[in-house]
Amino acid sequence: MKQAYAFLAIVPIIPFAIVYYGYGALIRDRKRALRTAMDVTTLMLIGCVAVLFNRLFSNSFGLYGILLLMLIGGGLLGNLQFRSKGEVDVKRVVRAVWRIGFFIMSVLYVLLMFVGLSRTLFAV
Repeated sequence: MKQAYAFLAIVPIIPFAIVYYGYGALIRDRKRALRTAMDVTTLMLIGCVAVLFNRLFSNSFGLYGILLLMLIGGGLLGNLQFRSKGEVDVKRVVRAVWRIGFFIMSVLYVLLMFVGLSRTLFAV
């Protein structure tokens, strides 16, 4: 199980495509399949970005930093929702943080992968 997760986390486009096309064919709703694929891939991206961060910067703060930023983002969104509506819909806040995390983790994945590869290839 650990090795399967490691393989899928290294190339997160694979689980995204599997879930998107598989779930899309099953339910015939591409919009819902896209959201589900994003949700599954976010888990893979968090693990991969945390490991890339730890290896590039020689520390072990990657996963904790990501979780901390997601908690802070959830608190800020919850505060914004409370100030505008007077109540907090926790499900919507968690879903928003998770989906925003997908886009941020995707950008960080590409950026950190590029930096890591360039460091490896052009190490002096």
